[in-house]
Amino acid sequence: MSITTPYPELDEFMTLIGEAGRRVCEIEASEGAAGNISVYLGWPVDPRRRFPNEETIELPQAVPELAGSTFLVTGSGRRLREIIDDPAANLGVVVVNPGGTTARLYSSPRRLYARLTSEFNSHLAVHYDQVLTTGTNFQTVIHAQPPNLVYLSNVPVYQDEAYLNTHLLRWQPELIINLPEGIGVVPFAVPGSDELMQGTVRSLRQHRIVVWSKHGVMVRSDESVKRAVDKIEYADAAAHYEYMNLMAGERGKGLSVEEIHAICAAFGVKQAIF
Repeated sequence: MSITTPYPELDEFMTLIGEAGRRVCEIEASEGAAGNISVYLGWPVDPRRRFPNEETIELPQAVPELAGSTFLVTGSGRRLREIIDDPAANLGVVVVNPGGTTARLYSSPRRLYARLTSEFNSHLAVHYDQVLTTGTNFQTVIHAQPPNLVYLSNVPVYQDEAYLNTHLLRWQPELIINLPEGIGVVPFAVPGSDELMQGTVRSLRQHRIVVWSKHGVMVRSDESVKRAVDKIEYADAAAHYEYMNLMAGERGKGLSVEEIHAICAAFGVKQAIF
């Protein structure tokens, strides 16, 4: 999916990132300074009115095909709940230079961070892979730590992707409708590592949301910033139902396979989980 002209203004995306950060915190998926957000804009953007300070940075990987593209990225150590209070102070604007190995980082005089999020390597790699694969000119990527999903990812049986999906997506019709590709699972890797980045890129080719085992989730959306947050809410709601069922002695059975197939037929959902 791509955004067509007239393109939204930079201020609109700054506000949406702030609202998304607030919502992630409202659902308790970002304690302290946990979590980060980036937005890819594949059209020319001049950020200097809001972000007049400029410096050159090395990119975590070469992205030559994205030369001239723009990213809005949260700063390291910033609380997602506070972005909405002053988006410019909490965000950086990255414009990729020709060749794709460096970029110009634009920031505000009110800048409250020393560097961009430590997960920018995974963000950039996911954006790059999706742009090359789909040709989209817009994408949001969010990392958050929804508590129910994180807890289940510490239970060995839920580290199996097939088991996780058949047990989580059975609890209400909205789940299979909104998560038809299911939830991916990436084995534990050190935060910010190449191993985590590579596993995330591979899994997000098939899914819209992946669990970073024993850590959190990463989600992508080429529809809107808030749709990315929606995926986190749906997935953690599913995990909460599963957690409640475990606490109740697994008395609930959820939707049957036949009922899920009927839902998919009624809503035109294509899925290969059930």
